[in-house]
Amino acid sequence: MEKQHHQVGKRKNAIARVYLRPRAGDQGVIRVNHRSFEDYFPRPTARMIIMQPLELTSTAGRFDIAINVKGGGLSGQAGAVKHGIARALLEVDPAFRPILKKAGHITRDSREVERKKYGLAGARRRFQYSKR
Repeated sequence: MEKQHHQVGKRKNAIARVYLRPRAGDQGVIRVNHRSFEDYFPRPTARMIIMQPLELTSTAGRFDIAINVKGGGLSGQAGAVKHGIARALLEVDPAFRPILKKAGHITRDSREVERKKYGLAGARRRFQYSKR
């Protein structure tokens, strides 16, 4: 029996632990925080983002995927899951590297929210100017 592959994906403040296991049934099952994939990510765009590395490498349905994700919002969590799946697929077959690298799935998206500065309403937004 093949072993389980485990990787961590990150995006914004979200961290996803991804476990790839060889498929048990006739079709691979994706579980996120002990819930179904469609139930946890109701938006089709989030589901599309997550499935990108699997569809790119033609491995959709080949694995049972268990995911633990926490932190951030649903968009950041979807990006973290995508990153974790891409990294786990590299463990499965290193030949996937050029395909995933070209699509930009291996690189962690390092964009974070800019911190709020003192004397400003937000990171860069100033308070409204009053002439009188």
